[in-house]
Amino acid sequence: MKARPKVKRIVGLTGTPSSNGLLDLFAEFKLLDMGARLGRFIGQYRTAFFAPDKRNGQIIYSYKPLPGAEDAIYQKISDITISMKSTDHLQMPELIGTQYEVVLSEKEQEKYEELKKDLVLQLPNGEITAANAASLTGKLSQMANGAVYGDDEKVLEIHEKKLDALEDIIEAANGKPILVAYWFKHDLERICRRLEGLKVEYARISSPGSIEMWNRGEFAVGLIHPASAGHGLNLQSGGSHLVWFGLTWSLELYQQTNARLWRQGQTASTVVIQHLITKGTVDEQIMKALEAKDTSQSALISAVKANL
Repeated sequence: MKARPKVKRIVGLTGTPSSNGLLDLFAEFKLLDMGARLGRFIGQYRTAFFAPDKRNGQIIYSYKPLPGAEDAIYQKISDITISMKSTDHLQMPELIGTQYEVVLSEKEQEKYEELKKDLVLQLPNGEITAANAASLTGKLSQMANGAVYGDDEKVLEIHEKKLDALEDIIEAANGKPILVAYWFKHDLERICRRLEGLKVEYARISSPGSIEMWNRGEFAVGLIHPASAGHGLNLQSGGSHLVWFGLTWSLELYQQTNARLWRQGQTASTVVIQHLITKGTVDEQIMKALEAKDTSQSALISAVKANL
């Protein structure tokens, strides 16, 4: 904003203009027009177009658009906005999204339910405590993946169901490259251990060198974190199969990570996105929220309420 008055001509580009709802538009358009269309202050913008939604006393977690607000906002920004979908203008490969469901054993499910109910879980090698509702959702998400950080930051392993499923997918791919998206550090460590045991060539895609190697097809499995590799990387030359080992609440990171393979320049006729979902866990709620394109704070709060 300090530099903006010195700029005579500005074009803003984004693939996800309102990843968490219409409130996201305020900052983007303020940068373009210095507040001419949506106002100079976000408080004014909120008051004009939104009403408090999820709240706890005086604390407001989210806002919902007032009736007719969406059309009014679009009307205000229409003169400086153009929107195009890649599918309307480019030859895009077919996108197939599937869910690979894994089921916990009775004992593992009991541990999951115990943490969900009591916010505390005692294990032989450590204790897990969820300090609050948001922390609980994170812990449950880790448990669904198979391991969780204990109170002393030690990794406590719960199950290997997702690792077994990933092994099945890699074997079924028969040498075809697979991109695997992970969320937690312990997921990465456990996946690497399993791949080493299988003697599968793999690499973490984080540097220009590893990106080039992936695109040349030099390893069977590429490991990416959505927050570090979700934006801007061209990975479509290396493969057409993405597996979500652990899901994210962020619709923006989810869509941008999928777009590493499902994009212009992809030579395969089909791109497959597979989601490893642990049945009866928060995985199902995250997947539902992503499918409904409602991954704002409201979906997270709703899931937390359901968990509690």
